[in-house]
Amino acid sequence: MKTLRLSIAAFLLLAVFSCKKDNNSSSASVTSDQAADIAASSLASNSYGVTSMTDAVASNAQGLASIGSSQSVNSLGVSEHHQECGTTLTDSATFSGSSSSVTFDYFVKYSHTLNCNVNAQPDNIVNALTYHGNFDGPRVTTAATGTANATIAGLTAGATNFVINGEYKRQGSFTSKVGNKASGNSDIDIVVTNLLLSKPGRHIVSGTATITVTGSTSKGGSFSYTGNLLFNGDGTATLTVTGGASYVINLDSGDCKKH
Repeated sequence: MKTLRLSIAAFLLLAVFSCKKDNNSSSASVTSDQAADIAASSLASNSYGVTSMTDAVASNAQGLASIGSSQSVNSLGVSEHHQECGTTLTDSATFSGSSSSVTFDYFVKYSHTLNCNVNAQPDNIVNALTYHGNFDGPRVTTAATGTANATIAGLTAGATNFVINGEYKRQGSFTSKVGNKASGNSDIDIVVTNLLLSKPGRHIVSGTATITVTGSTSKGGSFSYTGNLLFNGDGTATLTVTGGASYVINLDSGDCKKH
């Protein structure tokens, strides 16, 4: 097991960042602006969202080569560890720490299955994880469990980018510390399609995703939103809520601005 102390808010944090809020914040339900906040927190690297997950998947791929083959997975030609074709390696990590008014504690289990081509050269890695944990911040407290899976291709040294396809899910409870201090439960489902990460820098180049945010509040309200996400390649992504507004999300900080 690895214990990591990182400057992250939480894994799949249900937080409220900087999108403008609707005027009916006292409603028992959740507005589209608040749903955009939830989506932003599930994407941002500072809350260990999808951005961090895909980076970790690519980082693992960069440092891996197939046993018995001279084919290195990473584009730098330097292997940190090896894995035999068709095998699965497992690992776990604890993310815990505090900074300012934020504390977090999450446990994550990983598995990595290496698939090779007929020439015993690495073709793709199937990654799966499960997690559970808690987050306490200035605006919200959460407890969450979830799963994620991501298949990464583009492993040969000649490939310009990594290509990631996968799904990211989180279920949990939340208690807001601002506004009407709403509390309840939420489910997030993010399906990522053809997300390109540069080699070796692992910067997001392009890609798309669909996002579904559903849940209920302790006051009896329910909410359900869907949206399409476009990764812009400049550190941001544009979220368009079905039948609603569009938002630009900073993938590092989770800040979002309404179009």
